[in-house]
Amino acid sequence: MIEDLKSGNLSYTTVEEFLLDLKKEFGRRDDKIMKVAELKKIEQEDKIMKEFVQKSKRIAQESIYEGRPLVKEFKKSINRVIRQKLMESEYSL
Repeated sequence: MIEDLKSGNLSYTTVEEFLLDLKKEFGRRDDKIMKVAELKKIEQEDKIMKEFVQKSKRIAQESIYEGRPLVKEFKKSINRVIRQKLMESEYSL
């Protein structure tokens, strides 16, 4: 894998693809770190909030994130319109 990487024969479209291949190659089973990457990647998009919260919770429970870092990642991943409404409501209190 290292030789292929040096010669430019490896081509990945995402960091996650590279990390999965690296994990396979070296046999590391650090699933909690992989869950952090998954948590950073998910987005609410058109999912309803309840569904999205449930999915986020499942991933978060298996990750090393908790407290403020977890809240920060969750806020970044929710729908932009909803995030804006939440920000507006915080300032109007």
